[in-house]
Amino acid sequence: MRFFLGVMAVAAFLSACSEPKQVVVHSAEANKPSVDLPVPLTDPKALLGSQLFFDMNLSKQRNQSCGTCHDISQAFVDKRTDALSGAVSLGSDGHSMGSRNTPTAGYAAFSPVFHQMANGEYRGGQFLDGRASGLAQQAEGPFLNPLEMALPDGAAVIERVKENARYLNLFNTLYGQDALDDAEKGYAAITDAIAMFEKTALFMPFDSKYDRALRGEETLTPEEELGKTLFFSQQFTNCNACHQLNTSPLNRQETFSNYEYRNIGVPANPDLMAHNGHKRDVGLLDNPTIDDPLQAGKFKVPSLRNVAVTGPYMHNGVFKDLRTVVLFYDKYNNPTRSVNPETDQPWAEPEVAENIDWVNLQKGPALPDQRVDAIVAFLKTLTDKRYEALLNAR
Repeated sequence: MRFFLGVMAVAAFLSACSEPKQVVVHSAEANKPSVDLPVPLTDPKALLGSQLFFDMNLSKQRNQSCGTCHDISQAFVDKRTDALSGAVSLGSDGHSMGSRNTPTAGYAAFSPVFHQMANGEYRGGQFLDGRASGLAQQAEGPFLNPLEMALPDGAAVIERVKENARYLNLFNTLYGQDALDDAEKGYAAITDAIAMFEKTALFMPFDSKYDRALRGEETLTPEEELGKTLFFSQQFTNCNACHQLNTSPLNRQETFSNYEYRNIGVPANPDLMAHNGHKRDVGLLDNPTIDDPLQAGKFKVPSLRNVAVTGPYMHNGVFKDLRTVVLFYDKYNNPTRSVNPETDQPWAEPEVAENIDWVNLQKGPALPDQRVDAIVAFLKTLTDKRYEALLNAR
């Protein structure tokens, strides 16, 4: 049923939208070639990928698809609450749980390939620890993860795909005759098609109130305008040190992440810690290509697109409310913010106490409630138009 609804949603979006203009988006990393985003919604590989994205047959129990944990109706996050109150996602077997909060797939195509910068820090990639360099590599993971879709290997995924004669014809046409007969090439074709779908305008419409205001189609309220000023200010907050990709706040392709890695001192989620045997999540250090203790506790800076409707927040889902997140940041500069409003207890200690980014966290003055509320109001304007109804539901 979810497969049918997903395909219908794609069809509805196609019929409601004119063909998007190709926008050349330049990577912030010097000397990297630009890429064209979004991919046209009518691209044959993207349309094939849309069917695979919502196909529940591609999981062990035939009950879960990519779209289960990246729900198209919920800004591409998992809003099921049956795994630690929604902090993590439930697997195909009905009882296994992931170890991190599911990040949104929206705007994920803008993250550059995983790489080390000249200053020694890391940037880009997919997943919260960058272990997949790009979208196609990211798509390989959930199918084979025993805590998620739980198929044994790529060959098993191919066999499920080959059960559908229409898929077989499409792969032969788009990826070459007998494309699925080679396990490695066939699995690469499957994940490539999904990646192409994730590069379409369905995942990156840039039509939020913020975008409409930039285009002169709508006007921000005084509170939202104040929040915008505070957000982009280097005097009153330090938000844009990590959550601004482009140098100008007027850029119409802003994703609100620099895709770098930071440890901001997030407390552990006690329920998740208990489930994981009280093992710390060391973030970037879990990336198999990283062997540097200075990266422990760092996670990729998330995009703030749709942030108001994609909670719970942080890598472990420890915070439920967006305002709590803003207060958490403010506590580093404001001694009156000593209590977590969700627990009525003092803020818990960081899950990983080493490598905290004190330089960026301790910039800026304390924020009074009016300015906290203004920042939250501005963050709500980053909600894609089709998800604005969810703001009231929150």
